[in-house]
Amino acid sequence: MINVSHLTKKYKNTHANDNISFIVDSGEIAVLAGSNGAGKSTAIKCIAGLLRYDGEIEICGFKNKSLEAKRITGYIPELPAPFDLLTVWEHMEFFQLIDKKNKLGKELSKGMQQKVSICCALLIKPKAVLFDEPFVGLDPHAIKELKAMILELKKQGASIIISTHMLESVSELWDKVLIMMEGRIEAERTRETVEKNGEDLMELFFNITEKVSQ
Repeated sequence: MINVSHLTKKYKNTHANDNISFIVDSGEIAVLAGSNGAGKSTAIKCIAGLLRYDGEIEICGFKNKSLEAKRITGYIPELPAPFDLLTVWEHMEFFQLIDKKNKLGKELSKGMQQKVSICCALLIKPKAVLFDEPFVGLDPHAIKELKAMILELKKQGASIIISTHMLESVSELWDKVLIMMEGRIEAERTRETVEKNGEDLMELFFNITEKVSQ
């Protein structure tokens, strides 16, 4: 379980995250949806323990910056950053990278760097996984495999957060959507509620974000 309580992150006078709270249960996929600048990546980085913030964040009952939490948390950043002078083989043997095993990190394409980043995060068999725009730079085959992997992580009981501004890319994955604007969560919906009300996720997103911006 990922428990975010009253998360606030300020950059000078700007609230990147403004008192946001939510829970992602075990075996649940939550999507942080919003336009660029909505605060999605900042929230992900705070949960991953990479930024200072106000509020409380726990992962499986542990403080997110504790060693116990870090041992069970996988983080895939928006911009992959493999070690320049390590080979892929030295990163790991995974994700159909055998043919690239002797290449250095600096020699890889952006898509291949993203694959390495994903592999590094999943090697620890995490109980919580944070994806920040995970499909950027991947080819269709890799996207298909990553989606299958995400669903397998869910089946295994992991708590999963996916940050994206491309809702169509997660249409078959999400259990809960958190729609963000200007650092705040403007709406939270479960798939069950959306389907019960006969709503469309894209239409819901635009209705909420356009209404708030008026």
